Amino acid sequence: MLIAVPRETQAGENRVPLIPDSVKKLVRAGAEVSIEAGMGKGAGYSDQEYIDVGATLATDRQQLLGSADMVLRLHKPALDEVEQLKSGSIHVSFLDPFNERELVEKMAAHKVTAISMEMIPRITRSQKMDALSSQANLAGYVMVVKACDALDRILPMMMTPAGTLKPARVFIVGAGVAGLQAIATAKRLGAKVTAFDTRDVVAEQVESLGGKFLKIDLGETGQTKDGYALALTPEQMELQKQGQKAEIAESDIVITTAQLFGRKPPLIVAADVVAAMKPGSVIVDMAAESGGNVEGSKPGETVVTDNGVVIVGTGNWANEVPRDASQMYSSNLFNLVDEFWDSEKKAFDLNFENEIATGCVITHDGAVVNDTIKNHYSN
Repeated sequence: MLIAVPRETQAGENRVPLIPDSVKKLVRAGAEVSIEAGMGKGAGYSDQEYIDVGATLATDRQQLLGSADMVLRLHKPALDEVEQLKSGSIHVSFLDPFNERELVEKMAAHKVTAISMEMIPRITRSQKMDALSSQANLAGYVMVVKACDALDRILPMMMTPAGTLKPARVFIVGAGVAGLQAIATAKRLGAKVTAFDTRDVVAEQVESLGGKFLKIDLGETGQTKDGYALALTPEQMELQKQGQKAEIAESDIVITTAQLFGRKPPLIVAADVVAAMKPGSVIVDMAAESGGNVEGSKPGETVVTDNGVVIVGTGNWANEVPRDASQMYSSNLFNLVDEFWDSEKKAFDLNFENEIATGCVITHDGAVVNDTIKNHYSN
């Protein structure tokens, strides 16, 4: 079975799908692995390192894609690349299937089995394949570092002969994977950390990391079976905005991580709240690229408001630490392949009785087969 790993072509992307260690494991399992020349460069891996562990090097991208039984990559393919894939092949990547209907349906029509890394179910068995979580973990760390770089003061309390500096106040909205890592990172750096989440069940996790949980009575809230926060009603959204307004005004750093899987993120920090913040304070909007949590944030940019508040919306946070991000994503991919690897056939053998497959396989045998995505398209 030929597994192809093409080079990522998105501008500024330095993460790579597979690192040499994972390639070595796949070759040992009996796979033939071919990488596009320069594939590992962004994360500091040379072509020779891949060759040394048994991979072959391809210089013709179109031929590589057309000959592959399986393609492993980070980003979704361009529409014009779908026709280059071999009919019946398997394509694994982040796919954004909720928002990429044309791409998904084209992959189905070309009889490509498309696996979406976003759709790996959040169950115990699949934690080692959960790329959303692995990349969000790093994003939580990076967002704090970005905020520190933009802030006009230090985070920890410091007692010196020249006087005492109070610790910076950090407020984090959303205590999912990224939010919890942001809490832990800011706390390690000495900040006074407060966090809010619509799910009261995460209060204990926030407090276990040394943060204070801001309690806002929103009435009935909850989470999906996969642990994602449920969307709030307009009335609940207004209660949240008012309940966190004073905390935001007093904070030196605000980090928003509120995202709704497959939907536009909620706007939770309005312009009047930003205007009430101190000059020099910083907001990092994790959701800026998909619609934004903060009024005034711009995808891919850092802006400064009229009152001197810095709003960071640069996005692609895990790409700031490509070496570690690549290692984690590579492990996610390898573990997914390993889950369905038939050691006798030396091939990837999908078993649709496995709930991991039913969760993440989007197209197969000429059709969209994922129930969640089918229902989304029909509504």
